[in-house]
Amino acid sequence: MSREPVYRRFPKVPFERRAAAFAIDFFGVWLVSSIAGGNFLLQALVFLLLWMAVRVLVVANNQGQSLGRWAFDIKVLDAKSGKTPGQLTLAKREGILGFCAFLAAIGLGIGLANGISLLVLTAPLAADCGMAYADSEVQQAFHDRIAQTVVIQTRRGYSLDLRLKKWFAQVRRRVQK
Repeated sequence: MSREPVYRRFPKVPFERRAAAFAIDFFGVWLVSSIAGGNFLLQALVFLLLWMAVRVLVVANNQGQSLGRWAFDIKVLDAKSGKTPGQLTLAKREGILGFCAFLAAIGLGIGLANGISLLVLTAPLAADCGMAYADSEVQQAFHDRIAQTVVIQTRRGYSLDLRLKKWFAQVRRRVQK
């Protein structure tokens, strides 16, 4: 095996694809947890348990891909070995990201009724993921740095973004005729 770091051997994932994959996972978990009922503690528990199930158990058993990552041809790898991270590493990574996502879910639940709360509660998620946007070489977010993981492109997936681009191009051509 090569001594070259994993992030140099694999293509980087555009930030927009990472955000879209996160959004699929986030809104799926948020929707199910909001159905859980009006009790805040029950909703919090359901959100965090579902988040860990979707982003740790599924990823560990699905070659580093959750539903959102599969839809956009992305996978998570251990930065040192280049293999799918173990459940402990994924739990560390997703514990940080899940807490930030939970705060963002609370902020989005409050909505524009209290704009300051919305900004304060979504700020940890923005700061965490903003590190990936600012880091042009490795594109590691805060949770990636702590867990020593890297997000890469893969050929295994659905290629949802490419399919949508193709579909919109076809619609645009038909409308212009």
